[in-house]
Amino acid sequence: MIGLPVRAINYVILLLALTLLGGVTHAQERQARRVVLLDRIVAVINDQVITRRDLDERLKTVSLQMQRQGTPLPPQEALEKQVLERMIQTRVQLQFARDTGLRIDDAALDSAIARIAANNKVSTQELRTLVEKDGISFSKYREDIREEIVLVRLREREVENKIQIADSEIDNFLKTVQQQDSRSEEFNLSHILVRVPDQASPEQLQDRRARAERALEQIKNGTDFRQIAATVSDATDAVQGGLMGWREFIQLPTLFADAVRSMKPGEVSSVLRSAAGFHILRVNERRGHVEAAMVTQTRARHILIKTSELVSENDAKERIIKLLERVENKADFAEIARLQSEDTSASRGGDLGWLSPGDTVPEFEKAMDALKPGEISGAIRSPFGWHIIQVTERRSQDMSQQQQRMRARQALREQKAEEAYLEWTRQLRDSAFVELRLEEK
Repeated sequence: MIGLPVRAINYVILLLALTLLGGVTHAQERQARRVVLLDRIVAVINDQVITRRDLDERLKTVSLQMQRQGTPLPPQEALEKQVLERMIQTRVQLQFARDTGLRIDDAALDSAIARIAANNKVSTQELRTLVEKDGISFSKYREDIREEIVLVRLREREVENKIQIADSEIDNFLKTVQQQDSRSEEFNLSHILVRVPDQASPEQLQDRRARAERALEQIKNGTDFRQIAATVSDATDAVQGGLMGWREFIQLPTLFADAVRSMKPGEVSSVLRSAAGFHILRVNERRGHVEAAMVTQTRARHILIKTSELVSENDAKERIIKLLERVENKADFAEIARLQSEDTSASRGGDLGWLSPGDTVPEFEKAMDALKPGEISGAIRSPFGWHIIQVTERRSQDMSQQQQRMRARQALREQKAEEAYLEWTRQLRDSAFVELRLEEK
């Protein structure tokens, strides 16, 4: 640079600066392109997005589950669309839960994970090791469990708790069932649903029927039912291969019951039409159901402190422990229940009457069954909150008629709840702003 005039020196410096700046700009552009390639938005749902990385992580989990179940994987593109739609439906429900104040705090989450570990006969640390062995971070696993709990409680709050079954419905149901020869049987079923939208046009109806007919033809030609379900079904169990599991005959909708009554294990139904859409059923197994006439009944009373948007898990637990101390110090159980319990049984001193197996949630029933008459439980957690339980009496009872009515009530409840849940999720999905970008590159 020696000997160059100042103007020339300034010009060279400017050239160098522009060259360097151009290099930085190109580097930034290359980096930006790399970021786009590594991750991008594949769907927008209201005020949130699902990224390619989110989708890939979920695909990995679903693929691993399907492989463990022995379910053949559908084509990648079809599986991506199925998994993305499930993610969208889940995200819409989680947003609704958030906006309506439904939360699961860390204490409740820790309790749930401890129960999962216990059910699998491992410690929480061993569960963590197993999860991480599958390539999933434990923090991600925890948040997935939190979301599952939110979805269960949301369904209970918005759908199941609103279902009412009249005695006249049970009477009519039992009259119909008594005419069915297969009423004492159980069926292990798989299911494909091609949903039909409300007020579908003739073209839409024809398109959905054709899709169901093509699926049935593929199954008849030897394609695995589970693979077709994971590819085309609109049911929530699609990525599980459409597995519904064991159902008593009386629990089946009339459409399904009429179809499976004469079917043998391994057989597939024709395409069935319902208000929801087009269905295909597969009977995996069937077995006779032995009716148990004599059952052990328990008479119990309880005190319940509920968790809610305003009462945290810890607060509810602290309250129930303080009440437990009073009960253990010989305070009157019924009086405390009348004054403190947040259950409808409070006015009866917490008395729940005679309970048969299956009348209460599993957590409550397990704790109750472990007590002898006169004994009082510790603080017990259930989906409803925190309980103190006291067993007052036990007896063996011939429950043939009562049990039949109970099963009929449960069957009607399940049918109504499933139909109501599908309709509720459809309306929630339709009311959301959803923009799909999966095809974009």
